[in-house]
Amino acid sequence: MRQSWTDDRLDDLSRRMDERFDRVEGEMDQRFDRVDREMDQRFARVEGEMDQRFARVEGEMRAGFDRVDRDIHALRTDVGAIQRTMIQVGGGLLAANLGLMAAVIGLMITRF
Repeated sequence: MRQSWTDDRLDDLSRRMDERFDRVEGEMDQRFDRVDREMDQRFARVEGEMDQRFARVEGEMRAGFDRVDRDIHALRTDVGAIQRTMIQVGGGLLAANLGLMAAVIGLMITRF
């Protein structure tokens, strides 16, 4: 026996389909909301980890640059000390050569 589709039966089918779609849509909304919350938590965790890593790297870089600055300052001080020593030695050699030349000239004058 074949049943006929009456307006009441079609309306009932339409209502049940709407209810099922509404239920599925509600379930999907809940799932998407849960996924959104989980993603937000994960991104927040990753962002926190990245902030910590960047802070650590920044600290290491600052320490490295400070160390380089100290080394450069120490090198400048060392170069200044070397320059003073070279000037003193050079002045001493010049004085010694002048003294030697005066002695040689003195000998030459006394000999002739």
